[in-house]
Amino acid sequence: MHSNRNRFAIRLSGLLALSLALAPAASAQATRTVNIGLGYIPNVQFTPFYVADRLGYFKAEGLNVKYQHGYVSELMPLLLQGKLDFVVGDPEDAIFARAQGADVRYVMAMYQKIPVTVFSLPARNINSAADLKGRTVGIPGTFGSSYFALGALLDAAKLKESDIRLASIGFTQLEAVRSGKVDAAVGYVNNEVVQLAAAGIKADTLDVTGAYPMVGVGLMTTGKTLTGDIAKRVVRAAQRGLKFTVASSAQAFRVAQPVFGSGGGNLDVLKASVPLMQSAATRQNGLGFSDPAGWSKAVAYLQRSGKLPATFKATDFYSNALISKTMK
Repeated sequence: MHSNRNRFAIRLSGLLALSLALAPAASAQATRTVNIGLGYIPNVQFTPFYVADRLGYFKAEGLNVKYQHGYVSELMPLLLQGKLDFVVGDPEDAIFARAQGADVRYVMAMYQKIPVTVFSLPARNINSAADLKGRTVGIPGTFGSSYFALGALLDAAKLKESDIRLASIGFTQLEAVRSGKVDAAVGYVNNEVVQLAAAGIKADTLDVTGAYPMVGVGLMTTGKTLTGDIAKRVVRAAQRGLKFTVASSAQAFRVAQPVFGSGGGNLDVLKASVPLMQSAATRQNGLGFSDPAGWSKAVAYLQRSGKLPATFKATDFYSNALISKTMK
């Protein structure tokens, strides 16, 4: 057991040395500390950011990164107060903050599409959005990507929210579905669906991304930070973390696991997440790119449903200006 740890320590040391050797030289200016808020708790989903730190990608940019975990509702005020430089969260966090007058912009997509899905057990026979009519559907609450994606799915199927029984169940979707408390729940393809598969159960899932083709969780900052050199360096380091994770999820997991520990998710979750990090758009424009067409359609739904004023354009909420096309 000790020899295995020693061998990994040697491999990690070699990775770090190679990473730094291949990295662009850091500027001669003093190291700058950057504070980044990561939602919720240390978790495998943030592997690209942990990798970027542990393999020296931020250091190569002359940056010392400090991560602060917490609910995005707690982190966004800190971003606006200047106590955080960046926050990783859902695009809707940036959208509604900006709609309320805050100078916030989404600048790098960790996920090219939201991992949200509506899942159920095969016995419920829910194979299309139309099958949700009259059913009880569990959801964390009437907020966030889960809620908006479900609304768009229902809208595309010519259903209204009143056509289903919506149950706010917090983050107990897996237990609620397995116990029969709800017929289906809004969860994640890289979480609840993975856990069911590990238990030998192949869940039925409804794809929401056709109706709501929004990017998933990503990096956002203020307009003031966006215009400076720091933002370019942070995004460049984060893109390298994405690239390493996509190229070798198993290796990235080993590098990042000391940060989130045994309770922060397993390799299966990361493997299910990696496909979400890539798309035709990233292969052409670089990892972290936001697809303008997807943003436009998703924002149009939010406006059509009355959740967002029609005065805004999709480009008011995001920017691809910092994305390097070489990071594919």
